[in-house]
Amino acid sequence: MVQGATIARLAGELTDGRATAESLARGCLDRIADPGGEGARCFIAIDENKVRDQARASDLLRRHGIAPSPLAGIPVSVKDLFDVMGEVTRAGSTVLADAPPAKCDAPAIARLRAAGAVLTGRNNMTEFAYSGVGLNPHYGTPANPWNRETRRIPGGSTSGGAVSVADGMAALAIGSDTGGSCRIPAALCGLVGFKPTAARIPLQGAFPLSSSLDSIGALGKSVACVALADAVMAGEEHEVPIIVQPSRLRLGLPKTLVQDGLDDDVAHTFEAALRMLRDAGVHIEDMAFDELGELPALADRGGIAAVEAGAVHRTLMAAHGEAYDPRVRARIALGAGISGAEYAWLLRRRAELIANAARRMTPYDAVIVPTVPIVAPPFSAFETDDEFNRLNRLLLRNPSCLNALDCCAISLPCHRPGAPPVGLMLAASHGHDRQLFHIAASVEAALAPLRSIG
Repeated sequence: MVQGATIARLAGELTDGRATAESLARGCLDRIADPGGEGARCFIAIDENKVRDQARASDLLRRHGIAPSPLAGIPVSVKDLFDVMGEVTRAGSTVLADAPPAKCDAPAIARLRAAGAVLTGRNNMTEFAYSGVGLNPHYGTPANPWNRETRRIPGGSTSGGAVSVADGMAALAIGSDTGGSCRIPAALCGLVGFKPTAARIPLQGAFPLSSSLDSIGALGKSVACVALADAVMAGEEHEVPIIVQPSRLRLGLPKTLVQDGLDDDVAHTFEAALRMLRDAGVHIEDMAFDELGELPALADRGGIAAVEAGAVHRTLMAAHGEAYDPRVRARIALGAGISGAEYAWLLRRRAELIANAARRMTPYDAVIVPTVPIVAPPFSAFETDDEFNRLNRLLLRNPSCLNALDCCAISLPCHRPGAPPVGLMLAASHGHDRQLFHIAASVEAALAPLRSIG
């Protein structure tokens, strides 16, 4: 059974014969096919025969002593914007439904395949990855696993990936993160979600949103799960994150912007997590982070992302604009109002802020903030464009700051079991990805008592 299990646990079961790759894949396929579940909305495309063939091949290799990594035989779902050989990359849109199948895997996917992962299918997503909400009018939207009767958003844009892991349709989901697309759904669905330094994992074969801000990450049940996926996709040797003594951790707590407007659930849950970390010995200090206050102005009228998305979609939207989700189309169109001179200034100012932020973060092992300021709203909250835009900006606010500053960042669940999911985000300056995993694993361990309280 994949649901609730970490990759380490599943890998152990595969190693000692308590499970096979085929049995894990079969369990995931059964969850996907359950008519009472969210599988039909989590996946845009799935080939059950291909999934079973991969699993059987993995089992055959293992019987001959071949297991190329701890991911061998593990079911992994893939966001619909990645090229997988022989499959159509729709990027959550109907506009690309007739595109030719990919001739080869995206590098990130090829590395996962070489590591032995069993690819279970193509996850639903916000069309062209352009919102933090997760709604998709073309393929439906999977409901958040929390309080499912109310039908709440999963977060986006890696919406199907988050719910696939939360509901046991995969042990790991591969997504992209341009303004929070791995971390927002992780926070809202009670998972761990990671955004690496942008240049860490090759972007080739992933349908682009913003060439300056795009990154490739993963969602899973633990820090170790996403750290393993990151190492494989980055082409590095995997190392299990080391848990350090809490008293050796020094975390900066910004007061600028990121704690504004927290709802009661997030405010109380985040404060309880801070108390537990301090009680464990973690040094948490208020820090000045003035750069955060400058970032909203850089995103005015869509900012860098809108300009670069406009360039990607210029021809496609001119020919098929009426088939786009109108809310996605409107966001892409914002970029047309930004001149070339303004775009050049945005890039230059961003580079300055990245350098300044890196210096400001130097005294700390990581910065700690709420991932998003609200718990998952119900679908009904997004009926008007004004409310959609307001809530989308709110969900994106904290995570997108760290994309703009080219930080690496990870969201951890910090709520009690049964409570509304709330994410705690840790961030470090660009290039410190591996160090951040050690910090995150240590914070995860320090919060374990809180996570076990019913």
